[in-house]
Amino acid sequence: GRTLWSFKRELAWVGVFSCFANLLMITPSLYMLQVFDRVMLSGSGLTLIALTLVAVLFFATMAFAEWIRSRLLVRAGVRFDEQLNGALFSASFESSLKGSAGGKPLQAFSDLAQLRQFLTGNGVFTLFDTPWTVVYVGILFLMHPWLGWASLLFVAIMTGLALWSRWLTSAKQRQASDSLVDTNAYLLAKLRNAETVEALGMAGNLRRQWLALHEKQLAAQGSATEVALRAQVVVKYVQYAQQSLMLALGALLVVKGELGVGAMVASNMLVTNALRPIGALVGTWRQFADARQSYDRLETLLQEHPPRSAQHESSSVQGQITLRGLQATAKARPTPILKGLDAEFVAGEVVAIIGPSGAGKSTLARCLVGIWPETQGQVLLDGHPITDWSRQALGPHIGYLPQDIELFEGTIAENIARFGKVDSQQVIDAATRTGIHDMVLRFAKGYDTSMGEAGHLLSGGQRQRIGLARALYGNPDLVVLDEPNANLDDVGELALVRAVRDLRQRGCTVFMVVHQRQMLAAADRVLVLQDGAIAQLGRVNSGPAAAAAPSAPAQNAPASPAQAPSIPATKTSA
Repeated sequence: GRTLWSFKRELAWVGVFSCFANLLMITPSLYMLQVFDRVMLSGSGLTLIALTLVAVLFFATMAFAEWIRSRLLVRAGVRFDEQLNGALFSASFESSLKGSAGGKPLQAFSDLAQLRQFLTGNGVFTLFDTPWTVVYVGILFLMHPWLGWASLLFVAIMTGLALWSRWLTSAKQRQASDSLVDTNAYLLAKLRNAETVEALGMAGNLRRQWLALHEKQLAAQGSATEVALRAQVVVKYVQYAQQSLMLALGALLVVKGELGVGAMVASNMLVTNALRPIGALVGTWRQFADARQSYDRLETLLQEHPPRSAQHESSSVQGQITLRGLQATAKARPTPILKGLDAEFVAGEVVAIIGPSGAGKSTLARCLVGIWPETQGQVLLDGHPITDWSRQALGPHIGYLPQDIELFEGTIAENIARFGKVDSQQVIDAATRTGIHDMVLRFAKGYDTSMGEAGHLLSGGQRQRIGLARALYGNPDLVVLDEPNANLDDVGELALVRAVRDLRQRGCTVFMVVHQRQMLAAADRVLVLQDGAIAQLGRVNSGPAAAAAPSAPAQNAPASPAQAPSIPATKTSA
């Protein structure tokens, strides 16, 4: 709402030029009045030429006014998009992050386009032109009271038709719009997983489901269109009927000697001008209804996901992590995933997180980097809640490798550099530490190879190691790895162990969710999760970080660190 209000100056100028355009729209009526009542009686060709030249000049001025107001709205629409697109990108990102996008992550941008098109189209002109109906009716009253009352009757009828059209079509158009969004969202999700669909022979089954949604959408769209066309047919009937009826009324007044022939023709044109905006309202009501729905959705999205105000922003990160009563929940689960975790981890230590499937390991990994949407308690980074940090400032200090590796369209170098300014030396350093430097160089374009070109050539393990290189890019201070060796062979695992040990030597705090015991060789402590609670928190290796790290007591664990069982490390050739 505030964004729209910021364009009040542009809208005021549109109103001014609409005033000129509507005033000059009386020109045809005045021209006809003068031609029939003056030129036809006087037979003066000079008067006709003068009147015609004046009318042509007024028509040119009217066209210029309409062109200017159109240009103003187009430019305002572009500025409107520029002011909102950044906020909408962030709000849509937040909505998807919190799982509240409802499977429609692109809806906000469709709504923005819909609203911008309405603001730069005939709908806004109609809103500015409609008040001039009163002016035209007033002129008709001055010409003859009967003409005024007749025009007022037709205005009332057309207004009633506009309201009837709104009542008849708004619900159906909303249903059709929602159905279209659902159908597109379903299709987009299936296209994103086209390889799996093809491999498992699921295309036929999914096509049947999509067809059911598509047919539902077509039925809703057809019903809405049919109702809208029905309303337009009634409006056109009234428009055609009023022209003939007003002409008949004018002719009657001419016969009675109460009106001239020129006034009869002019009155008919004035009534047409008076009813034109109201008829346009009926025709553009669907656009208005769609724009109103888009506006409501955008306003709700921006209110629910306002811009983050970072309470803490620092250029340095130590990497100390503290969990205070951390509880993670999800809407689909009646019980919490993580149940009040309390623990402290000093900067520079490597912590392995283990436990059975469903214990909450991946959820904890997401909480550690501050991306789990529904939490209670706190995750403190260097003594400050991680949600209070500026994500823009904190991002370069964090490395994160999720379970599902997502590499984005762009070059390998851009993916590793997180699509920021590519520092070639740091890209090569991150790739070398994860053991993929030689592999990348075997591509014809090396680090400039696009992921679209290399995607079908990369194995799951290679993609995972590129994701790991992205996590290590820029030497972050906190690294969270969720099953980093899930797709790795022996060579990849050795490279991973070396990378983790290198991170420890650099003073980086590392959390890694692991299943294979051999990865414990690179850890200082092991956190065992069981049913969302810390079952054990014990030391594995000795070393500088371990010597400085106090073993914190945990829920359902022995009361003192000495009683916590130590999990022996498995030696590897690394």
